[in-house]
Amino acid sequence: MSIIDTEAPLHEAHRDNHTHRDVNGGWLRPAVFGAMDGLVSNLALMTGVAGGAVSQQTIVITGLAGLAAGAFSMAAGEYTSVASQRELVEAELDVERVQLRKHPKDEELELAQLYMSRGVESALAHEVARQLSQDPEQALEIHAREELGIDPSDLPSPTVAAVSSFGSFALGAGLPVLPYLLGATALWPAVLLALLGLFACGAVVARVTARSWWYSGLRQLALGAAAAGVTYALGTWFGTALG
Repeated sequence: MSIIDTEAPLHEAHRDNHTHRDVNGGWLRPAVFGAMDGLVSNLALMTGVAGGAVSQQTIVITGLAGLAAGAFSMAAGEYTSVASQRELVEAELDVERVQLRKHPKDEELELAQLYMSRGVESALAHEVARQLSQDPEQALEIHAREELGIDPSDLPSPTVAAVSSFGSFALGAGLPVLPYLLGATALWPAVLLALLGLFACGAVVARVTARSWWYSGLRQLALGAAAAGVTYALGTWFGTALG
């Protein structure tokens, strides 16, 4: 019995069964982890303060201050980090651009040798390198991919990184504060909403991992609960010691 009858079903089967998840996470990973960071840090901050038996107003102000400080810190850190990385990459691209202009034959030979090191026959490697090197911009892109592991046309934006980090952190950090702003007078609604948010974030992260959504969600919930519990205990101890 034939397993594959024609060429077309083979192509369709390969296409249908040879898809991959986004291992880099795309926008999903930084957004979800930014929200997680905001949730855990602000929840822990608020429970730590609440453990010291302070007023409701103090807890709310602490939560809002933590939201603002954390979001601005995340945005500034991401902007600086991505901008520095981009500047480094652009400097390396300038070096490669100069080499391609001054020593085109040496760069062409370097590319051919790279292909040969990967198993391509010598004649074919030299011909491929020759053809690819005819366009300077294409040659720069190929050398950047092969030598630096980057795509010159897809460099990250510092502004996008800063804005997305600010927004995702603020969204996560806002969840523990929300019940108080809606009239809650006790800590437990804030903790409950934050833990539900952590479970949801963990479940979403499962989209870019091999774990099941419930495992990822419960793991993040447990970590967040542990952080809140420890800071609450420390806040209670500090409040008693300093009272």
